[in-house]
Amino acid sequence: MTESTFDRMLRVDQAGEYGAVRIYAGQLAVMGDRAKLSPDIAAMAAQEEGHRAKFNRLIVERGVRPTALQPVWHVAGFALGAATALIGPEAAMACTAAIEEEIDRHYTAQLEELGDSDPELSGMIEEFRDDEREHRDAALAAGAERAPAYPLLSGAIRLGCRIAIGLSQRI
Repeated sequence: MTESTFDRMLRVDQAGEYGAVRIYAGQLAVMGDRAKLSPDIAAMAAQEEGHRAKFNRLIVERGVRPTALQPVWHVAGFALGAATALIGPEAAMACTAAIEEEIDRHYTAQLEELGDSDPELSGMIEEFRDDEREHRDAALAAGAERAPAYPLLSGAIRLGCRIAIGLSQRI
């Protein structure tokens, strides 16, 4: 039996939201409540957790296999969040901005591919894409571009995000 486009979309989107939750957990573990940005990061983390829960529900309802890479994203997400927070608050925000830029592109491409074929999934993706855009804009407003070596950091994180997307769709 051939796996459907919908299955791959659900798998990668659930994995991405799980990764986002882990990234914010890593950032908050390093920064705690000492940083001015901690309440903003905690709010974004809560929103990502809500996204993840909705994708989890849809995966169960539709019988879609989650990515086998979830243990990797568990560790890698936390490590990325912690590492960027160790560099400083601007680097943590650079991480958010870079990832959300890629997720915006990813969700937009999915919406174009879906068209009107799955209104429930399209509605979720559109809502979550708008949230991710808000996270990106908030991160930029909070100084993401002032992070040390911002172009290099942002480019590396965006590349890693694209690789994670590609892997999670299939594995």
